[in-house]
Amino acid sequence: MTRTGRWIGRHLVLFAGFLVLLYLFTPIFVVVLMSFNDPKSRLSYEFDGFTLRNWQDPCQPFGLCDAVSTSLRIGLLATVLATALGTLMAFAMVRHRYRGRAATSLFIFLPMASPEIVLGSSLLALFVSAGFGGVLGFWTILIAHVMFCLSFVVVTVKARLAGMDTRLEQAAMDLYANEWQTFWRITFPLVFPGILAAALLSFSLSFDDFIITNLNAGRTVTFPMYVWGSAQRDIPPQINVIGTAMFMLAVLLVLGGELARRRRSR
Repeated sequence: MTRTGRWIGRHLVLFAGFLVLLYLFTPIFVVVLMSFNDPKSRLSYEFDGFTLRNWQDPCQPFGLCDAVSTSLRIGLLATVLATALGTLMAFAMVRHRYRGRAATSLFIFLPMASPEIVLGSSLLALFVSAGFGGVLGFWTILIAHVMFCLSFVVVTVKARLAGMDTRLEQAAMDLYANEWQTFWRITFPLVFPGILAAALLSFSLSFDDFIITNLNAGRTVTFPMYVWGSAQRDIPPQINVIGTAMFMLAVLLVLGGELARRRRSR
């Protein structure tokens, strides 16, 4: 085999991985590029010219910032509630043995495996039959988001708990730490990466959900619903500004977490 062939063989997997990442990130690059676009018409989605005006006034389209604010509030509340409840459920399912444990695990996976249209229509039927059909809005969206985010939190935290060495907790209690001290000084720091990952996943799922939200929103408009409605009339470039800002925020959070992990490891 020639030197060129050996070099290709050694770097083939790396090159293939780079192509896959490039393919995955291409839509994000398009969104970032279009956030600086100066379109010639409202229906144009071609890059017609460079401008910073979209970033200077991202709230120019009426109702855009209100929709983003609604999505952020729902996402944060749903993340807090789903993460708290899901973490408690994960601890109960991993650390305790009880009748129906296998059935509980099965039911936890059902919302993840079910199509969103099924879950959304089921929640709508539940709200209507309970007498909340006339007050669909912020709170019904929040309840729906907590319900479908809960499964993802439980699965994520369970995976972290299953891989944790319980002998560390036993060693702490052998050194005269009580259960409360053992939890906060040993268990919680070890499980926290899983809890944080579950929280970030919950927020991303809640923020960009459309199908379940659309069925249970009433007159409340979230950011995905605003994007869908705007696409029927025009394409405001400020939508790409919001998408780019959210992507940059996610990148900063990931980089910050990685830097903090490396600092702790040192």
